[in-house]
Amino acid sequence: MELLTKTNSWKKLENHFNDIKGFPLRTLFSEDAKRAERFTVNDVGILFDYSKHRVSNSTLQLLFELARERKLEEKREAMFSGQKINTTENRAVLHTALRAPKDAVIKVDGENVVPQVHQVLEKMFAFAEKVRSGEWKGHTGKPIKNVVNIGIGGSDLGPVMAYEALKHYSKRELNFRFVSNVDGSDFDEAMRGLNPEETLFIIASKTFTTLETMTNAHTARTWLLNELKDDRAIAKHFVALSTNAEKVEEFGIDTNNMFVFWDWVGGRYSMTSAIGLSTLIALGKEHFTSMLNGFHQMDEHFRTAPFEKNIPVIMGLLGVWYNNFFHAETQAILPYDNYLHRFPAYLQQLTMESNGKSTTLNGERTDYSTGPVYWGEPGTNGQHSFYQLIHQGTTLIPCDFIGFRKPLHNLDNHQDYLIANMIAQGEALAFGKTAEEVKAEGVSESLVPHKVFEGNRPSSTFFLEKLTPENLGKLVAMYEHSVFVQGVIWDINPFDQMGVELGKVLAKNIIPELEDESKSLNHDNSTNQLIEFYRK
Repeated sequence: MELLTKTNSWKKLENHFNDIKGFPLRTLFSEDAKRAERFTVNDVGILFDYSKHRVSNSTLQLLFELARERKLEEKREAMFSGQKINTTENRAVLHTALRAPKDAVIKVDGENVVPQVHQVLEKMFAFAEKVRSGEWKGHTGKPIKNVVNIGIGGSDLGPVMAYEALKHYSKRELNFRFVSNVDGSDFDEAMRGLNPEETLFIIASKTFTTLETMTNAHTARTWLLNELKDDRAIAKHFVALSTNAEKVEEFGIDTNNMFVFWDWVGGRYSMTSAIGLSTLIALGKEHFTSMLNGFHQMDEHFRTAPFEKNIPVIMGLLGVWYNNFFHAETQAILPYDNYLHRFPAYLQQLTMESNGKSTTLNGERTDYSTGPVYWGEPGTNGQHSFYQLIHQGTTLIPCDFIGFRKPLHNLDNHQDYLIANMIAQGEALAFGKTAEEVKAEGVSESLVPHKVFEGNRPSSTFFLEKLTPENLGKLVAMYEHSVFVQGVIWDINPFDQMGVELGKVLAKNIIPELEDESKSLNHDNSTNQLIEFYRK
């Protein structure tokens, strides 16, 4: 594919950017009384208002032209139809098949994978119901009260985010904990107060060889057997989410209690696969199915809606606009619902592991930036920490505000105060406050510069009715597909993660050097010094 910066549509955008970059949002709104209406998409239960972005109709048309020149429509269909678009690993990319209806036909190497997906789902449903009902008993005959998910990356961030987001709908009699860090403190704290007789461990590792996950899994095994004293207990207290039956059996887990997924499921796209077992146990079949339905609704919206009304397409293109033309290096995710407090962390992996690349599909070095840093906190907490920088700092940070019309509680006033803050922040970022407006408030001359808000800070607002399992599915899929859009524009592979490998390989070399002081060291002098300090 032609290098991005050499394309006709890119050159047009560069010229257009020079014309529009100085236009304040105040002017864009004052010149167009219906701007908000025209720059809003209301579909699949989401009101997406992107009118507070520094774009015009011409900007959007040029961005759509860029998307077509980069063959977004064809590549989108290639993904949905099971073609092997993960070219570096020669794999299909079919997280969308994980939430497809039973009668769908999606083929990989000539085989329809949808029946396999639903076969695993049915197995998950049956197992989850046994745990939830108390039918599944531990080794000593006691029902399970504690579920501990052990994974890392997508095998942790998806499940813990979903559990926290949907805790309102969870079975409160069950206690859920999540262990990911190889730091022993993570495991130690998670086990506090748990009775081994009532604890089920879910070990989530595709290969069953992931260093962090298997270290924690073996520690969990020891923790359990120290109390129960019988290797047969493993079969009643451990299940596996994996594709490696040999390693699972070697660990002591009954392979009948192994839930599989496929190489066309990337870790950060896997929360609707078997990786979601802890979510299913927490929510039950009805709510989990509703979440899958939300994912599927957004999949179909992304696949079928025209670019001009396609939420993930517009999101992705706006991200390119700010990253590559305004040189905005970060994106703030600001959910105004405390249940979504892990959502920004989940999106960090989804976006940054996907598009944190500097090599095109043809192996060439990019001459443009990719993969902005995603970060954020729930409102209104963030307003009392980092919003100062967003409003008056020197860095341009596009913001995504996410809010819900109805809360999941019955407390008076709280939701009105919460949403008033969200709406006000978008208004303040866009329009700011001029020196004249500050002076009109009677502020002394010396303080006027400090109280001026230049505005012109872009933001999107996503409004949904209520935080439900279905709506969480829509939100996650929305960001998944916006990541794909950006990957297509930048001509990079959003579905591999070569960058995580080198450090892991080097760590395996260093471990024995830390454990055995007699081993000679052949690293650089800084690394040698650090190892020697630790040894002492």
